[in-house]
Amino acid sequence: MMQKHISFDAIMAMDKQERVHFVNSLGGFKSIALVGTVDKVGNTNLAVFSSVFHLGAHPPLIALIFRPSPPERNTLSNLLETGFYTLNHINETIYKEAHQTSARYEKGVSEFDETGLTSIYKNDFKAPFVKESLVQIGMAFREKIDITINNTIMVIGEIVQVYFPENCLAEDGFIDLEKANTITCSGLDSYHKTIQLDRLSYAKPNKELTSILKIE
Repeated sequence: MMQKHISFDAIMAMDKQERVHFVNSLGGFKSIALVGTVDKVGNTNLAVFSSVFHLGAHPPLIALIFRPSPPERNTLSNLLETGFYTLNHINETIYKEAHQTSARYEKGVSEFDETGLTSIYKNDFKAPFVKESLVQIGMAFREKIDITINNTIMVIGEIVQVYFPENCLAEDGFIDLEKANTITCSGLDSYHKTIQLDRLSYAKPNKELTSILKIE
């Protein structure tokens, strides 16, 4: 297959939208989630994020990247105000509704209402989960880091609650996301289902890899 070469100068010379699509897709498939928040007077907000990544397991941390403001980021202001938010996996039955949450609604307009997704509160947690999501994570805000190179913000949260289907949990703690119908994305607008190839043993020098995938 012939390869095409594109230089830094060529990337910077692209039209804005072409450059955005090109660079966003280069990072490969990404985790994607709906972030649920509420302000102190009860106005809910829901936004799709494709910049969701694992940061550590002890303590259990997940990070998000926020793009420069303006426009005002209601998700960011809400979670900083209350200290809590939710991450809700997207499945193939709600990906269109999830994508619609990226529209710039006015402050005070709930994306839950606009998209038909259902907000649900569990165990007195202070932020709304998405009822239609099968993997739901309650997060507590822990740290905000300003990234000066492109004026973005990293928000680090700690996992404090998790809900998922019982049959998705393996004996070693692994969550089978395909059983939960979790999907992934590439770029800003391309949604994908996945097919698991294998689970491999812990890699050590001079030791052959073996499959640890259990077929049910």
